[in-house]
Amino acid sequence: MSISAQPALLVLADGTSYCGLSFGAPGTTIGEVVFNTGMTGYQEVLTDPSYCGQIVTFTYPELGNTGVNPEDEESNEPQIKGAIARNICPRPSNWRSTQSLPEYLQEHKIPGIYSIDTRALTRKIRTVGAMNGGISTEILNPTELLEKVQSAPNMAGLNLVEKVTTKEVYQWSEPTDAYWEFNPSVSGNTGEKFTVVAIDFGVKKNILRRLASYGCRVIVVPANIPPEEILKYNPDGIFLSNGPGDPSTVTEGIETTKELLKSYKPVFGICMGHQVLGLALGGNTFKLKFGHRGLNQPAGLQQKVEITSQNHGFAINADSLEAELEITHLNLNDQTVAGLQHKSLPFFSVQYHPEASPGPHDADYLFERFVQAMRDVRKVKAIN
Repeated sequence: MSISAQPALLVLADGTSYCGLSFGAPGTTIGEVVFNTGMTGYQEVLTDPSYCGQIVTFTYPELGNTGVNPEDEESNEPQIKGAIARNICPRPSNWRSTQSLPEYLQEHKIPGIYSIDTRALTRKIRTVGAMNGGISTEILNPTELLEKVQSAPNMAGLNLVEKVTTKEVYQWSEPTDAYWEFNPSVSGNTGEKFTVVAIDFGVKKNILRRLASYGCRVIVVPANIPPEEILKYNPDGIFLSNGPGDPSTVTEGIETTKELLKSYKPVFGICMGHQVLGLALGGNTFKLKFGHRGLNQPAGLQQKVEITSQNHGFAINADSLEAELEITHLNLNDQTVAGLQHKSLPFFSVQYHPEASPGPHDADYLFERFVQAMRDVRKVKAIN
């Protein structure tokens, strides 16, 4: 297909404007403008629920070369408010492709703008900070679009989990496809089984696949489910998922986690789940200037480094953590908290994404750590 030459306008909340062309659906969209530094995995980014409410700038200069396909979706539909790119490939070349990127965005009514200087835009965000912005094909007057942008709510203080969490309880049993399995040591669906309740703050499919690959029977529940309902499943462990928005506003999830911690069952959190665990254990969070979104973020401690996939705009305040908690990982670019654990109880979490998709697999061992924690608790119960 060819892309129409329909003009489009991007306006930031500080009044900066960029004129470009449309490659998605016509219309107007408002959201927080952020940037992702990954060189691949754009479809996973588009469908990651953690990007709900955001307009994503892709810093890689050409988007759409490999098209899209159903297998690479991290949720059932795109979650972003809009997409920004330098160049767009309208005719993908990949044996797995079933649709072009412009067709995909048009089908799902997601506006996109391209043919703008994404390097200048990224430098603006890095200098000033992430801010609201708007893309429009129908409002081409910067002043008029700016009024709409400035009237939109800011990400700080915004609860978006309620928009993406599942409405019904469901079970997940699908492991990573054998064709794509990168870790031959995973137990798969053989051997000892563990029941894990995953609280869905905006969970990615690949997280559920990794849990299933490590032998977990996964029960996915809504973010607002009462703790007593979770405990009725008699889980071996609790998983706290990724998700969008300001973690401090997810009060039901925080209170539920506080109650679940009293059961002393192993708890593993990723991204939003990491922040919710930290908040439930007495810490607090703050908004980062422009967040961490990309596939090559270094995280580690004590001369051990993992290259990680990250996508978050908030972080745990290290000074707010109680003495019973210890930091296991730092983001080595800015020294923010990237991992924590309880010193005596089986609770741990990471700010980054060990399930990758997209990204490196350095941190996949954390799923095995979670399984081992459940195995250890089961052994203690058997002895007693």
